[in-house]
Amino acid sequence: MMMPILLVAGVAAVVLSLPWWLPARVVALRIRVFERINGPDGIPVPGDLVGVERFREVYSHPAAGGRSKGAALSDLFWYWLSPGPEMHQEHLEAGDRYDAVARVTRGLLAVRRAEAAELAARCAARALDGRRGLVRLRDLMMPLWAEFSYELVFAEPCPREARDLIARNAGDVVTSLKCTGLRHMGRRRRLTRYLLGRLSRVRLPLPGGLTPRQQAYYLQGAFFNTAVVQMSEAMAHLLLVLARHPEVQERARTGDDRYLDQVIAETMRLYPLFGIAHRITTGDIPLDERTTIPAGSVLCFNYPQFHRTGFTDPDRFDPDRFDRPGAKDLNHIPFGVAANRPCPAWRIAPIAMRAVAREVLDRYRLDSSVSHTRSLPNRGPCLLTPLGAAHRPRPALAYLRVRDRWEDVWRSLVQLVLGTYMVWDARRQRLCERHFTAEAHGEKT
Repeated sequence: MMMPILLVAGVAAVVLSLPWWLPARVVALRIRVFERINGPDGIPVPGDLVGVERFREVYSHPAAGGRSKGAALSDLFWYWLSPGPEMHQEHLEAGDRYDAVARVTRGLLAVRRAEAAELAARCAARALDGRRGLVRLRDLMMPLWAEFSYELVFAEPCPREARDLIARNAGDVVTSLKCTGLRHMGRRRRLTRYLLGRLSRVRLPLPGGLTPRQQAYYLQGAFFNTAVVQMSEAMAHLLLVLARHPEVQERARTGDDRYLDQVIAETMRLYPLFGIAHRITTGDIPLDERTTIPAGSVLCFNYPQFHRTGFTDPDRFDPDRFDRPGAKDLNHIPFGVAANRPCPAWRIAPIAMRAVAREVLDRYRLDSSVSHTRSLPNRGPCLLTPLGAAHRPRPALAYLRVRDRWEDVWRSLVQLVLGTYMVWDARRQRLCERHFTAEAHGEKT
């Protein structure tokens, strides 16, 4: 009789302990799976060959500019960014085509600071209207940035149909990137078809020499995929740190824009939107008289590691780091480096984020007790309480903490299974490799 009782008690203890050990083990296994994709030739930066002190120098080298061609990891990124990854501005190789789309992107983003802030605030007001209680911050932000991007491109109010198509497309991309769901290509292609019918309405001429479908792919990749995903992720991180640090939240609510900018900077230091940026060297990069990084090498620039180096207590959230002498010289490159295709939204993004944060802080108290990681697979659960309403967050926070722990168990297993499948499927389809093979033979893709 004693043995069955002990067995049941042992099984119960293992089950109850799952949230405290299983997710970390599964994440470590997933990392090993993804490391195998890139093979043994990837060079980590910073690492043994290139230290943190030469991170910017190597990242800025003209030969560190290859985007996709020649890296096994590119097949996986092209798979996640389909359809039309060959027209995605981040993955175009240097040349006339990249220069043409980059000019259009800069033109569409070249709006006055006040205009960008007003547009972001207006979109935020619509997205927040009537919202309260428990929300997932990334989901809350997605329609907001769908409307924002649409108005930047078309200079007219965003129809409900377009907003929903854009948000579903972006949501599908980021869900597959986090390996919490598989791709739904029909959902993505519906947005492509919509954009094909709207090309003549874009407020600036689109790049010449492209087919209509290539133009639609360019818009979808740059503005209705990457822009919406990255801005939604950035705002979810920002609002979640405010929810988890009440003293910072109150100071940001009552303080000036300078302090809020410091909060944004520290958020993007701790939770950079890029994890690893891989670049393929197009020529040799000499490091010293005897050491050279040869052409064709895959450099893996590790943003989180770079952002941690040189800081006292780097895991602590401290916006005041950016209110000290020499703050501009910190290891902090949230938008990349100027010499190697920085994010084209480097100017407009902080302005828009600040405006949206003001709209949220003017309306709500934010509370959360969930885990906060750079990849944010939980989408940022948070409690929104309207200012002036009764503020009793403790029961909700206790519920959030327990729910998030248990969600992490099944989510980590889902990520392992779906991530492994997508790695296999991406390598099977070889989207990037086949594109450049066909291009080398003069074939159309």
